[in-house]
Amino acid sequence: MIRISTPIMFVALCAVISEKAGLLNMAAESMMLMSALIGVIFSAITQSLLIGLIAGAMSSVLVTLFLCFATFVMKVDLYLMSIAMNLALSGATVYIMYMTTGVKSNTAATFASKTMPNFIIPVIQDIPFLGRLISGHNGFTYIAFLMVFIVWFLLYRTKIGLRIRAVGQNPAAAESVGINPRLIYTLSFCMAAVIASLGGMYLSMGYQSFFIRDITGGRGFIGMSASTIANANPAIAAVISIMFGLAEAVTNYLKIYIADTHLLSALPYMIMTVLILLLSAVRKRGREQIARENKKRLEQQSGSAVPTNIKMRDE
Repeated sequence: MIRISTPIMFVALCAVISEKAGLLNMAAESMMLMSALIGVIFSAITQSLLIGLIAGAMSSVLVTLFLCFATFVMKVDLYLMSIAMNLALSGATVYIMYMTTGVKSNTAATFASKTMPNFIIPVIQDIPFLGRLISGHNGFTYIAFLMVFIVWFLLYRTKIGLRIRAVGQNPAAAESVGINPRLIYTLSFCMAAVIASLGGMYLSMGYQSFFIRDITGGRGFIGMSASTIANANPAIAAVISIMFGLAEAVTNYLKIYIADTHLLSALPYMIMTVLILLLSAVRKRGREQIARENKKRLEQQSGSAVPTNIKMRDE
């Protein structure tokens, strides 16, 4: 569950930053694909994990800068451009792989990529069940959980986070006090690209040591969904990502019972989507019930009806 949810968590946090800036990040797939391939190539050539990570992150940022230039300067529609980038990078990574390795399937035979090691936590590893749950995971997994706090701190405890949220809520008002929305959009997308690159490199330099075509497998869209369901809350987005990982992990045990691979691959997201939407509906109804009770209580205390155009907010 934790292994599967790691890349989803990275992309969910990537989408959280963009969504707080008021934009939906649909280009996370292209960011992950490019970083996954470039990270493998550079780590294999230099035999350095650090250089591979830096190169992968920089390649993701370059893709994002091109997207931002086309969108915020040339005024191309963001979402159409994001879809175009995803499709373009799906083919471009195969072309780059073919030009560097001579094959179109994977880089395993040509590039011996460096991989992020697994980490054993002393003492904790000896605790029954808890040791297996917490200790022994890949380094990217621990970075993903640390990134939840980093993103929260960035958005809610820093000046740049305040500006990101201000632009996301009202770009015109933010611009009236000297904040450049276009600059904030670009900055938020670049920070999101660095986080998304970690998810891509986990797939090619953590979970395995080579790049294969379309290695992301739609995880960019799953992470974006997790962020949207969580209303761009970093902690809740991480929990939703783990729930998606749990659902996919369960399907791995259902392979012996369900022969249809297409149904099996769609099953976890069908179940989780319905379940999460149901929980959201129940939560919304509960809030509305609390609001009605507060309004009724206020009417009884004041002895007069509250105007219907006044909306009560639950504490």
